[in-house]
Amino acid sequence: MSNTKNSLFTDAAGRNYLVPFILVTSLFALWGFANDITNPMVAAFKNVLLLSNFESSLVQFAFYGGYCLMAIPAALFIRRFDYKKGILLGLFLYAAGCLLFIPAGNAMAFWAFLFAYFIMTCGLSFLETTANPFILSLGSQNTATRRLNLSQAFNPMGSIVGMFIAQNLILAKLDSATEAERLLLRDTNPEALNHIARADLGVISTPYLILGVVVFAFFLMFLFARLPKVATDTGNKISIKTTLKILFGNKIYLWSVLAQAFYVGAQIMVWTFIIQYAEHELGMPKSVAQGYNIVAMAIFVGSRFICTFLLKFIKPAQLLAVLAAVAATFVLGTIFLPNAQFVAGQYVGAYWGLYCLMAISACMSLMFPTIYGIALKDMGDEAKLASAGLILAIGGGAILPPIQGWLIDRATWFGSALSPVRFSFILPLICFVVIALYSRSVIKKSS
Repeated sequence: MSNTKNSLFTDAAGRNYLVPFILVTSLFALWGFANDITNPMVAAFKNVLLLSNFESSLVQFAFYGGYCLMAIPAALFIRRFDYKKGILLGLFLYAAGCLLFIPAGNAMAFWAFLFAYFIMTCGLSFLETTANPFILSLGSQNTATRRLNLSQAFNPMGSIVGMFIAQNLILAKLDSATEAERLLLRDTNPEALNHIARADLGVISTPYLILGVVVFAFFLMFLFARLPKVATDTGNKISIKTTLKILFGNKIYLWSVLAQAFYVGAQIMVWTFIIQYAEHELGMPKSVAQGYNIVAMAIFVGSRFICTFLLKFIKPAQLLAVLAAVAATFVLGTIFLPNAQFVAGQYVGAYWGLYCLMAISACMSLMFPTIYGIALKDMGDEAKLASAGLILAIGGGAILPPIQGWLIDRATWFGSALSPVRFSFILPLICFVVIALYSRSVIKKSS
């Protein structure tokens, strides 16, 4: 019996939650797929619809804006009902957003794609607001952070599949016409440009249509699944006013929300603009650059399992502090270290800056679930509303990438010392400094 009680998936009463843990963990891969099939679309839409870096990065604004707007309603919904109904509504909205890509492609309207992304992530907001605290509740609070790290380890597995689909079924199949060639066609033969753009938008839309069907299958699976009524689904409900008073009086929680916003912003910037970095600094095609992004995600996956193991021996805040400092160092390498030069038809030297950009993923793997676990530790029913604040913080991914895109567009601002793409990575650097300061604050509080 003692071995059972020490399990990640058993509570103090000996109830085993392994099966519901597996079911809910499958959702982590599902929204990971959505996140990382979408990041490369910033570069794709820029070329297909002839947008600026700022305009194309509005994909991230719409995508993560849905998280931000729907987090509080999602928390209130699962507070009023239960975790299962939150999951079902999330899956329904997710599928609906995917299916909206078909009319968006037919209309050839960028705003319609942004609306589809927004509806998708309203659903993802429900899923994340529900699944994260649900996983924390499926067993002992003493192992909650480890359990969430384990579930989150399956998120990048979905991400890798999404990135592979983006590379091979979208980026590689887009028309090879460059931005300059498309601009020329816009002036000389708009009908030909329209034909190319329509075909490219069809290439972009098809994987989302298939994804919508898959997500609806998950909806049916959860509709008939039996999920447990955990402690936070039953019992007395404290008032929202009381909960908010408790949360706003909790300095660690408020720090966690801020740190989460900066973390998500850093993650999306690193994974979105790696393509622009490889294109501008090395002259790589988008599909080749996406291959390096996939390697970065593989590093992220491996590091997640390693970090989950290390949490058995190192306190979460301490490991977080170390990784934030190392991540900041890698960002400095991304900004300042040289890359190979294209000489006489081949690259000479190593891609040091690009390697540093990829290595940041090893440091990021621990951050989201660890900040989440620190913030919600021992919160009980308050975790439902507290979770909304942490999902609301995903709005950092809506705000910071467009700012980075705007910096890249301002090529003449920085002279010749640094390229605009390199300089723009000062934003992730600031983010990791904030996370390091947050970790230090948590360590001091707990000492």
